Formats: sequence, C-alpha cells, structure tokens
Amino acid sequence: MTDETIRIASDALSASVAPLGAEMQNLRTAAGDELLWHGDPAWWGGRAPMLFPIVGRAPGDRVAAGDHEAEMRQHGFARRSVFELAERQPDRCRHLLRDSEATRAVYPFAFEIAAEHRIEGATLSVSVSVTNLDTRPLPFGFGFHPAFRWPLPGAEGQAHHVTLANGAAPAMARLSPDGLLPEARHASPFDAGRLTLDPAMFEADAMIFPESAGSALAYGPEDGPRLEFAFENLPNLAIWSKPGAPFVCIEPWHGMAAREGASPQIAERPWALDLPAGETARFGWSVTHRG
Repeated sequence: MTDETIRIASDALSASVAPLGAEMQNLRTAAGDELLWHGDPAWWGGRAPMLFPIVGRAPGDRVAAGDHEAEMRQHGFARRSVFELAERQPDRCRHLLRDSEATRAVYPFAFEIAAEHRIEGATLSVSVSVTNLDTRPLPFGFGFHPAFRWPLPGAEGQAHHVTLANGAAPAMARLSPDGLLPEARHASPFDAGRLTLDPAMFEADAMIFPESAGSALAYGPEDGPRLEFAFENLPNLAIWSKPGAPFVCIEPWHGMAAREGASPQIAERPWALDLPAGETARFGWSVTHRG
C-alpha cells in the first residue's frame, strides 16, 4: 500500500489521484490551466469524491441493511477510505477498496471497489466497478461528485451554460432542510436542454434531476473553452455549488438521498441497486477539454 498521489498524463492533459477516496486532486491542460476545483475548505474541501454506499443523506444519518443499523454520514464512507494502488501506468492508474472491519461495522457486507482513472488525448475517463463478494445481495447507491472551476480558465467574465445533449427539460427536485428527497418536483430550469448558470440558483442547495437528463452534457461559455461529459450507468444528475463559489459540481449518480418519511433501509432508497452475490456493477464518466 502507498500513500503516494499518482500522476497520469497525455500530451494534452494531466491529472493526479490520491489514495484517500481514490479522489482526483487536479486536472490540468498542457498549457497548465487547472480545470478541477482546488478544494479550498473556505468554500468546500472536496474535489472529486466518489459516493458509496449511499448518495446523499439518510434519515437521521442512520442506514439499515436488514436488521443491521448504523450511523452513516452524507455520501457514505468511500470518500473517507484509503484505497490501495493496484496498477500504475503513465496514462492510467487503478485503486482498490475492499471491505474491512471498519466498513463492516457500519455496512455488513463483503465487497470490492475498483476505480480506474485514464487519460487519452484531451479526455479523462473514470470507471468504477463494484463487486459483491458477499453471499447476500448488496444494497447500495453510487455516484461521482467532481467540481470544476467556474469560470473556466480563459472564460472569465462570460456566462457559463450546462447543455444537455438530449435537449431535454427534466423536472427538478430540491432537498428538504434535513437533506432528504421530497416527492414534489419543480419546473425545469432547462430550456430545450440549455441552462445558464447563476449563483442564485444554489441558494436552495443542489439542483437534482432524478430522470431524463440523459447521458451526455457540455459545460462552458457560448464561445471559448468548454468541457464535454459522457456518463455510463448513471441515470440521475445533480448540479451543485455554493452561491458565489468559484466552482460548480457536475454530479452523475445511480442513487439519491432517502425519501422524506422513508425507513433507513439502503435498499429502499431511490435508484438503489440490489446487486446479486458474485455480480459486478459498472459506472463511469468522462470529460473532454475543448480549448
């Protein structure tokens, strides 16, 4: 095991990945422009955490799996766990997290998470597989939470947009004050797939799109640098920042916060998976820099 932060690169991009949470620490162009949020705790200390075995909050910060109940903080424990370096190449690295005595105390299952970061040209890809090593079905949600600079380098002073590739206007959900998911839905802030970002949008926390946001989007100004995203097996989307913060999170998920009034059972959370013993579920996202 190593506590070394691993650097990977191509001629167009470079990135580094830390063992804590297998979390990306930076994403830079060949010109040295930083695309990823730098994690200033004055705003938000995260950069690109992975969310497992829950996405969002649980009722009273407690989760249950059958008769087993325990405290679990928002977004689960993977982002606070040290991953083992399993493979390192100039353009990619792979980290592993397996169950331990500490994880089994709050989540009584045997599992393995394999997270690979890879750079090809101007594209970074992150792929994750979750394998159920237990004899019982594995209930969980999984999500990504990367934060990017707002404005992007070279686009200062320009309005930034999120544009869905499918041109949709998905209904929006807002979390309750205790971080749970109400049944109510709000009118979409998208117009024919296009959303102009405004800091005031985040005064009520994240904008969550449970369905119909599609599997690809672009982020950036009308003219100038932009980031193009693609998602695999991640049907839910959230966009989050803090009012006035110099970052925006593009968050593809398979799972969401527990519903208001729901039990703490992980298996009953919206979009939760119940993975059979011995099976593997795969998730991924990629981002391409267009300068």
